[in-house]
Amino acid sequence: MASSNSSPAVTIDTINPKVKTCEYAVRGEIVILAQKLQEELQAKPGSHPFDEIIYCNIGNPQSLGQQPITFFREVGLSLRCATIQAILDRSETQALFSTDSIERAWQILDQIPGGATGAYSHSQGIKGLRDTIAAGIEARDGFPADPNDIFLTDGASPAVHSNDDFTYKIRERWNPLSHSSVPFILCFNCSPWWHSCLRKQLEDAKAKGVTVRALVVINPGNPTGQVLAEENQRDIVNFCKQEGLVLLADEVANREAFSNVQWVLYRCTRKMFMFQRRNLTLSRKVSRSMGYGEEDISLVSFQSVSKGYHGECGKRGGYMEVTGFTSDIREQIYKMASVNLCSNISGQILASLVMSPPKVGDESYESYCAERDGILSSLARRAKTLEDALNSLEGITCNKAEGAMYLFPRVRLPEKAIKAAEAAKCAPDAFYCRRLLNATGIVVVPGSGFGQVPGTWHFRCTILPQEDKIPAIVSRLTDFHKRFMDEYRD
Repeated sequence: MASSNSSPAVTIDTINPKVKTCEYAVRGEIVILAQKLQEELQAKPGSHPFDEIIYCNIGNPQSLGQQPITFFREVGLSLRCATIQAILDRSETQALFSTDSIERAWQILDQIPGGATGAYSHSQGIKGLRDTIAAGIEARDGFPADPNDIFLTDGASPAVHSNDDFTYKIRERWNPLSHSSVPFILCFNCSPWWHSCLRKQLEDAKAKGVTVRALVVINPGNPTGQVLAEENQRDIVNFCKQEGLVLLADEVANREAFSNVQWVLYRCTRKMFMFQRRNLTLSRKVSRSMGYGEEDISLVSFQSVSKGYHGECGKRGGYMEVTGFTSDIREQIYKMASVNLCSNISGQILASLVMSPPKVGDESYESYCAERDGILSSLARRAKTLEDALNSLEGITCNKAEGAMYLFPRVRLPEKAIKAAEAAKCAPDAFYCRRLLNATGIVVVPGSGFGQVPGTWHFRCTILPQEDKIPAIVSRLTDFHKRFMDEYRD
């Protein structure tokens, strides 16, 4: 006999309370509103004072027009052809792709057991692909890398999840990579007080009975777009060693450091391409160059194919390199990876390609360099244009973008606007961002979704809209801000 109890099995009162309090501002309330406005525009063009929604809220380059790297896509297509009997051997097929992309496809197919691209792989990822990535790490850093330390993942976020599982409890405010497990204050540059600030937060956490197990460092920064100097990274490594902390290094945007530290010349074609690009040293290289080995510091470095000039977010490829852990902890990390069976094979392949791109003499080398450098130089120009525009606005200051794909301007809001936000029961920067969206169609993320110095207000804006869109963004933002300030001026 069926039960007469018609109550649902799960209610908002019975689910895990951590789920209810979890926040993810990057795809939160303002983005949901933006999607609603977009539907209204499609159903009724002209229904709003703008004709399109411009998503500057998330690092999703190809959704905003960035083109994929041809070599990566050619290898992927060649692999698909290779798995269908004899198609890749046909002369008409080979005419479609570069010689080196076809050769790479066959190499990768040989690395996959049985050539089965649709089968589960080893839980850490295909061994041959991990060998390729380890060789790429060694070439990049100048220190040996072990493929057994590498875990291929569906982007960087699942790798962070796995570290959450064995280092600390679930977070209540969630941004996959830009929130640590202990409350922190965003440092917009490495001023002299940052080290004492970090130590004070550690001491405060310990005083509250919190066992601090790890420090998350994001370089280049998210949401700030800042790049850590090597001296600062050395201080961080020493801090973690002294305090016995795991260093979780989110370095997914390391291929987007473009600030003016020195000029880098890329002899990619017969011409010489030249643009300003920041030298970015990664945490692994820093710790090894300091003489620290695996017995000295526990380090997990996260990498992804989603950011940088490749911007392959939807392919969900990435890896973490895990060093400095005892064998019993390594067993637990592997066990957690095994629970998820394996990451997707296409993402694994792309991660290996990113760490082993075309080399001098390869047929695709010149086109690869031209595409890469064109994207990076365009990002630098877009960042400079938006940064200058923001700094020209009343009450807004924005640090120079040094890398990644973000700007994080501070907005000094009038008291009248802050009170209006309180009346609307939302944070002042969220109030500003909502008004900006409704007036212009531009989607940005409130700084309160990340954590910031109390009493300050910011928003995060990507630099990803294509260059022909930037003037319109600047115009809309400037007009809105002037009207907003006039409305709420004290």
